[in-house]
Amino acid sequence: MGLLAERTFTSTVPETARAGIPADAREALLAAADRLLEGDWLVLGWPRPDIADPDWFVDPVTGRRAPQSDYAFAIDHRDEESTGNVKAVWELSRHHHLTVLAAAWWLTRDERYAAATAAQLRSWWAANPFLSGVHWTSGIELGIRLLSWVWVRRLLDGWPGAPALFEENEAALRQIRWHQEYLAAFRSSGSSANNHLVAEACGRLAAACAFPWFAESTSWRAEATRQLEESLSANTFPGGVNRELATDYHRFVTELGLLALAEADRAGHPLDPSTQRLVAASVDAAAALLDPAGRPPRQGDGDEGRGLVLDSPQTDPWGTLLATGAAVFGSGRWWPPVHGGVTSVVVGALARRHDVPNRPDQAPRSFADAGIHLMGGSSPDGRPALWCRCDGGPQGFLSIAAHSHADALSVEVRHGAVDVLADPGTYCYHGEPEWRSYFRSTRAHNTVEVDGADQSVEGGPFLWSTHTDAVTERADGGRQGPGGGRLVWVAHHTGYARLDPALRHTRRVALDQLTGELFVEDELTGSRAHTARLHWHLGPQVRVMLRENEARLSWPSSDGEQEAQLRLPAQLRWTAHRGETEPVAGWYSPRFGVRVPSTTLVGSGSWSGTLALRTDLRLTVPPPVGGSSVETAVAAPMAELALGGIPPGTRETQ
Repeated sequence: MGLLAERTFTSTVPETARAGIPADAREALLAAADRLLEGDWLVLGWPRPDIADPDWFVDPVTGRRAPQSDYAFAIDHRDEESTGNVKAVWELSRHHHLTVLAAAWWLTRDERYAAATAAQLRSWWAANPFLSGVHWTSGIELGIRLLSWVWVRRLLDGWPGAPALFEENEAALRQIRWHQEYLAAFRSSGSSANNHLVAEACGRLAAACAFPWFAESTSWRAEATRQLEESLSANTFPGGVNRELATDYHRFVTELGLLALAEADRAGHPLDPSTQRLVAASVDAAAALLDPAGRPPRQGDGDEGRGLVLDSPQTDPWGTLLATGAAVFGSGRWWPPVHGGVTSVVVGALARRHDVPNRPDQAPRSFADAGIHLMGGSSPDGRPALWCRCDGGPQGFLSIAAHSHADALSVEVRHGAVDVLADPGTYCYHGEPEWRSYFRSTRAHNTVEVDGADQSVEGGPFLWSTHTDAVTERADGGRQGPGGGRLVWVAHHTGYARLDPALRHTRRVALDQLTGELFVEDELTGSRAHTARLHWHLGPQVRVMLRENEARLSWPSSDGEQEAQLRLPAQLRWTAHRGETEPVAGWYSPRFGVRVPSTTLVGSGSWSGTLALRTDLRLTVPPPVGGSSVETAVAAPMAELALGGIPPGTRETQ
């Protein structure tokens, strides 16, 4: 096996770290560990009552059992008839629940947690020999599993059974070696070298540093370091945003970068300063992307992927990311408040403090290379105000743009913690192709669909045959924050040129923080007749009354009932859709694997030449007790907000 004679574990957590765990984080983690031992556990939202002694191959979604003994590369893991919902099968074998149990032992020295962890690891190792079964079909799963094993061994250090479970256990040693050999031989490449490659490299690096028990460990560490640094650089814009343009994957990859920094520091082989700067930029971008309620945008795919789970699974992963980033790099004065937990304390204890120069001294609002522009979020009196994300950049990463959506020029609008004009989310990856296509389609986003087609041509559930890259022309318009004025964004795309070489969609957005008004102007040009559908997706908390082209919106807010007027383009015929399936319309996915009905307003019409459309969202002042609401006064004429207005002589028909 190429084992070294001397095998000890030295990659431990400093003893001082335990005292730094906040009391609430400790209590939440132990409560989660106790629920786990009692069989109360969710995996991607699905109950796993067998969690205390799991079947590693069962899919809780469909009830099917994935192949256990088949040769891994003969298994089609995208075939739900064969594997069930493979995400749900794989997720449990990332062993995040075992890092929760190991962390509970580290905090309490309660034998129950360590014994349960050891029993499940022995069970998994016995059930999954090399290249046998579904758990050997995807490299990212192996990389994350290695990370979990490193942290299980680290947190169980001091438990008498730990050496017998790992460095003295032939089954463990074989699995650790097999995982590293697999990732060295079958690493993701080409158009699949996205977040998968980062996770694979991070797992390899962690294992080579923490388990240096093999003759190849030194070369594995060096190779994994190169792979990690190259893949992080390739996956990240210079401004810090992840190139997949899927916000949940930004969090995931940034988390992996922080973990890799900590492992390399602990092993005495720190990553290159350029990589340290890149991870710091990713952490700062994560802080800047959050809305005033602390919620991230919902751009692109999201599947709740994690690199490491040491806190209660109910803990906000974005809060954990920022707290861990603060422990490694320090937080900016403009950051939202961060609250430490188990993860941030122990990862921070492993990593040295990195003082990265030239970090932003105020929250970035535009990420030009990623095409993301953020507007609003605060009002002069400190009350919730409209917050808006505008999408005007590349579609996604590499030739397949796997986790991007056909959402060019879409906007996402919130008021406080409420999605007003919502991005519907992801819902699923495998097994339900109609739903997969819908949630990543143009009609599932707040933008314009032409001739019933997506902006980009779908080539498969993780493939776009064509890309629609938008171009931002203007992103400016006044100070942000209390007392700020009008904010303006302008962009265009030509994704529909395949239908008509002259076809171009330009969108202008203005947000006036003083009046609480959002203005959207769409201009479509073409050389022949086309149909258009403008979609406005309302969040599930928003109620609507639609009359012709006027919609009255209302939703709960911190001040009671908030109301708004949505004035829609009169040139289009407007209909409301909620929870429909033939065709799919009016849905929102609050998390992976879950969908709920919500209202979508659809304006339909046809045009030739030029079509100019104007949408106006205006907040109303919350009513006094016993009174009725009134519209907010407009400080400037609508003509001023039109950003140059609409060209005369337009021609539209309904």
